[in-house]
Amino acid sequence: MKTLTTLALLCSTLLFLSCAESIQTFSDHDTKVDLKTYKTYAWVAPGDSVLNAKRKDKLYGGLIVHASDIELGKKGMTVDTSAPDALFMFETQLEDKVAYSQSPTVSVGVGYGGPGYYVGGSAPIAGGQITSSEYQDGMMIMNMYDRKTGNLIWRGGAKKSLDSASDVEEVIQAAVKAIFARLPIANKGK
Repeated sequence: MKTLTTLALLCSTLLFLSCAESIQTFSDHDTKVDLKTYKTYAWVAPGDSVLNAKRKDKLYGGLIVHASDIELGKKGMTVDTSAPDALFMFETQLEDKVAYSQSPTVSVGVGYGGPGYYVGGSAPIAGGQITSSEYQDGMMIMNMYDRKTGNLIWRGGAKKSLDSASDVEEVIQAAVKAIFARLPIANKGK
C-alpha cells in the first residue's frame, strides 16, 4: 500500500510538472566586454521620472530589485550608488491574450458495405463548442549598462504565460533567478 501511494504521488507530480509551462529565457552580451571585471552596480529607472510614476510594474518593482540583488550577490556583485561599475534597468510587459479551444464532436451514422463498395452517412449530434480562455503573456527584461560609456553590455529576459491562478510574486522570483543564471559572471559562492 505504501509503495502504491508513493507511486501515485510520483506520477501526479510528474504529470503536474509536464503540464506546467516553464519560463522561457534569453540573453545576449557584448562579446568584446569582459563582464567579470564588473564588481559593483546600481539601479536606474528607465526614462523620465514623471512617466515612471505611471509604470504598472512599479507595484512589483521592490520585489524585482530585491530578488535581483540576491541573485547579483550570488555572482559576487555589490551595490554601490556613488560610483558603480554597471547600471541595471528592468522593464516589464503584460499582453492580454485569448486562447480558443473546441470540444470534440460526437457523430452518429449508419453504413452498409458489400464486396467492393461501401455506403454510409453520419451526422454530428453533440460537441464542437468553442470556448475561450483569457491569459496574459508576461515578459521581464534586465539591461546592464557600462556606467562610464553608457553602452548596453548585457541583456537578459524571461517570458511566461500567466492566468488568474498564477502566483505573480512566485513567478517574478523564478523569472529573476532564471534571467541572472544566464549572466556570464562566475558564481563567487556568496
